[in-house]
Amino acid sequence: MADTWEPRIVAFVCNWCTYAGADLAGTSRRTYAPNVRIVRLPCSGRIDPRFILRALEMGADGVLVSGCHPGDCHYTKGNYYARRRYIVFNSLLDFLGIEPDRVRFAWVSAAEGGKWAELVDLTVQAVRALGPLKLFSQEASLPPELEPIEPQKPQSTAPDPRQELALRQTAREMLASGEVELVVGYGRTSFGKVVPFFASSPEQAEELVWNDMCVHNLTTYLTGERPAATGKVAVVVKGCDARAAVGLIQEGQLDRERVKLIGMECHGVQSECGQVADKCTACEVTTPHLCDVLIASDGSVWKTNEAASTPTRFPASDALRSEVQRIASLPREQRLAFWRSELSRCVRCYACRAVCPLCYCQTCAADRTRPQYVTPGCDWRGAFSWGVTRALHVAGRCVGCGECVRACPQGIRLDILQAFLADVVARELGYVAGTNPEALPPLSTFRPDDRQDFIL
Repeated sequence: MADTWEPRIVAFVCNWCTYAGADLAGTSRRTYAPNVRIVRLPCSGRIDPRFILRALEMGADGVLVSGCHPGDCHYTKGNYYARRRYIVFNSLLDFLGIEPDRVRFAWVSAAEGGKWAELVDLTVQAVRALGPLKLFSQEASLPPELEPIEPQKPQSTAPDPRQELALRQTAREMLASGEVELVVGYGRTSFGKVVPFFASSPEQAEELVWNDMCVHNLTTYLTGERPAATGKVAVVVKGCDARAAVGLIQEGQLDRERVKLIGMECHGVQSECGQVADKCTACEVTTPHLCDVLIASDGSVWKTNEAASTPTRFPASDALRSEVQRIASLPREQRLAFWRSELSRCVRCYACRAVCPLCYCQTCAADRTRPQYVTPGCDWRGAFSWGVTRALHVAGRCVGCGECVRACPQGIRLDILQAFLADVVARELGYVAGTNPEALPPLSTFRPDDRQDFIL
């Protein structure tokens, strides 16, 4: 079998340059390896990373992505967007334990038939040297036994009661004056659990609570067909929640004329064991940097947030950063085994999607069947497809609120993936999510001088 095996390569190419270059190679009678199957798209900017994932899932040993040279794009700038996506995507593949050389990116013009032939030969040789992609093979290595890094965390402390009273007073005044029709905050159930609460009258505002159990990111309720997606609304936000609000503003999902943000100074919420939540140990912004009303920890109310500082980095704790570094340092096979063990526990309940404030698509890619972007099923193949698709979807957008990890019934470490991608985006693209409402999301823009030393 080893003597007869040949790599299977899928090439996603733009119609106007690379496909014409491949056609020129044929009409010029250039000989090159027959291992490549070409899929033609209008532009390299239309080559979604999900296409590459799908090709690998369906048995491809390698993928070649090619488009026009910068400045020659038929659609002006599609190849610039493709270049940015590839930077993030290839870094993620490496972190998952998949050899980056299996996915290659190149510029090939319509006049470069010779370059196309050489590119195919080089790609086939590289993938042949790597051998078959055993992503879904039964011969997978056992996952490494890693002892979790548990930092010493103090017990959480309840906020000053005056802050809760000030919140109720502020909400009551907003509702009574007609400034808003609904206040989204926190309430207490008959069992004492703190849950999201919707106050639509001054009387209901008296039921609002504020304590160290207010863990939910309430900006989730501001999009789609959710209760607070229409009308004049006020929503209670912590520092991490305000970062999500920034993301929604950037993407045109939150109208600041309609939504008022009640910022709460927060010194950490508690995990299920009563300690300060891991995400809070890394928080550098205890006061929301974006709000209309700020309620300080002593109960004082400010109509400005000038005292707040703008976040400068992704809120990953030292323990989380250590986990990222430890997994990145594992041998490639063990990295893949780790993620196979981790993601295979997914039961596809989509709790991570439901609680994420930035997952607001009307029809999720996981629910589409024509075409089917995400492989169904709870096996490793389906879990890989969903886990990686979601990681890419929120890459450069995740604000580190930690809701996905809190909601996951299987305890899958999605935060490790997102912290890694946040570091890649910050290092390569100079962007930190949830900081500047005026900035464009990193994968929705580009710089002409973006790194391209990886492009053939």
